Amino acid sequence: MPLTPASTNDILLSEDNHVLTITLNRPDRLNAISGPMLDELAAKLKEANLDSDVRVVIITGAGKGFCSGLDLKDTQRNMSEGKGIGMTQNAQRLFSVENSPISALWQMDKPVIAAINGAAAGFGMDMALLADMRIMSNTAKLAATMVKRNVVPESGGTWLLPRLVGWGKAAEIFYRGKVLLADECLTLNLANEVVEPDEVMAKARQWAEEIAANGPLAVQTTKRMMRMGMEETFPTTVDHLMMHFKALTATEDFQEALLAFNEKREPKFKGR
Repeated sequence: MPLTPASTNDILLSEDNHVLTITLNRPDRLNAISGPMLDELAAKLKEANLDSDVRVVIITGAGKGFCSGLDLKDTQRNMSEGKGIGMTQNAQRLFSVENSPISALWQMDKPVIAAINGAAAGFGMDMALLADMRIMSNTAKLAATMVKRNVVPESGGTWLLPRLVGWGKAAEIFYRGKVLLADECLTLNLANEVVEPDEVMAKARQWAEEIAANGPLAVQTTKRMMRMGMEETFPTTVDHLMMHFKALTATEDFQEALLAFNEKREPKFKGR
């Protein structure tokens, strides 16, 4: 199932060598997510997960920001007109969990790298936390400032952050509405690597191509097992792993891996 063109210029797609790059393209708004962007981003993530040619996804932002969160401009306009946030289309889209980018990200078997070139706040921070890996510019930051707007991390942050940094640290970050600079993110293991601003995409691309060169079925199964393992017992996980292990040894890619090993060359995987 190949990717269809994006329906909005606010999201740019670029696919090369099994790597799909999704760029949030509202630099004048620091890539705040509008209602149409929510729909389109979710659709493209779902398509990428089903596209056998895509093996890794990179998400980044255009300009100086990664994603400043959900676009509050329309919300403020609706509030001033007396419509209330509960009745806005954007709010309704937000709580359509099944069709949200957050759910699409969580359910993806393809690895996702967040190339965080600037501030990631609110929804943008949650989206970054849902990525498998985060490459951050040394000028980037994660802004957990939701309590300063009298709202909660609506897109999964309260589930994600305690699992990544522990309850106490997550409580400190959320309750105080902290902004985490790149170096602190690295210390907390929220960033895999921190690089110069002009090196973010190059580093993300390097990692993506390394991953894409590996057996795609094995990579995707590993991610699925890691995700499921967060809520399974150890014996249940081992049982599931053995079933997948046996299935993978029956694939063409496993035979190619054995042949490449004996011939002392790099394998050429086809995803079947």
